[in-house]
Amino acid sequence: MGLHFHRNPDGTTTGRNEANGFTVTHADAEEVKRQLYEDAGWEYTPPPPPVPPGFHRFSLVHEEFRASGFGDERYAGLRARPPEGCVPVDWGCFVLECERPGKTLLDAVAGTVAEVRREHGLVMNSLGVEKPQEWFDADSKNGYAAKIAAHLVLMAADRARLLGYGRKDVVRLLDATGIE
Repeated sequence: MGLHFHRNPDGTTTGRNEANGFTVTHADAEEVKRQLYEDAGWEYTPPPPPVPPGFHRFSLVHEEFRASGFGDERYAGLRARPPEGCVPVDWGCFVLECERPGKTLLDAVAGTVAEVRREHGLVMNSLGVEKPQEWFDADSKNGYAAKIAAHLVLMAADRARLLGYGRKDVVRLLDATGIE
């Protein structure tokens, strides 16, 4: 079964349950999600309240090919002393659920990744985005699309490191794209 969401040019969102054809359009995207989940028989959890201005909510994940789990000894210090605004959570791997300050989402993520690396020697390598190809319109520098971009950059840096590439190699590739 698949649930599909589409943001329409008029600002509304349309959702469709592919299993039975149920379709709903509404100005509130969260209401579309609630109705689709209800139709599919899935539990719906409303989103948390918005964060204060200048703060961003994200989950930093440490995923490895070798399953180590939340209780791994490498995470003991981070479980005991997480960065301010972050809470360790077990998703079957080690996760920090964070509400942190930053000019943008990427700024908040970068600051948190740097702090974890500096204080605990661990490089967080994901934002836990399960299907990064399910891209909504680029809503803002701080929305879901920004989380996908940050997730892909962290994942790419980690995978490049595992293959033996260094910072200069990754920066050279980014520079080659012409991004300003």
